[in-house]
Amino acid sequence: MQLTLLKAKLHHARVTHSELEYEGSCAIDGHLLDAAGILEYEQIHIYNLDNGERFVTYAIRAQEGSGIVSVNGAAAHKAEPGHRVIICSYAQLDQAELAEFRPNLVYLDEHNRIKRRSRRIPVQAA
Repeated sequence: MQLTLLKAKLHHARVTHSELEYEGSCAIDGHLLDAAGILEYEQIHIYNLDNGERFVTYAIRAQEGSGIVSVNGAAAHKAEPGHRVIICSYAQLDQAELAEFRPNLVYLDEHNRIKRRSRRIPVQAA
C-alpha cells in the first residue's frame, strides 16, 4: 500500500507577484525550492491564508535570493501580492519508507527569508 504524505512545506510565504498573462505555474526563489527540496516542475499545492483559496499548480525556479513567489496564469486570480500562502508538495511512500520519513518544513519571514527549518510539526495542544 502507498500513502501520500507531506514532503515539503514553505510556511507563510508572501506572494510578490501575480501574473495573469504568464504561462501557468508558481515561480519560487531557487534558494527556497532547494531548502524545501521542491523540484522545478514538481506539483505543488498552495493554500492562501488571506482568502481561503486552495489550488494546485507546479513550481518553476525564480532567481536565487530574489524572494520571489509569483503566482502565474489562471492561479493569479487566487492570490495577489502581499497574500500569505503555504506551499506544499507531497510524496507517495510505501510502508517500508514510513518509519524514517520526515518532511522538510521551511518557515519564512515577511520578506520570504528563511527564519527556521524543521523536520516535524509540533503537537497541537488544546
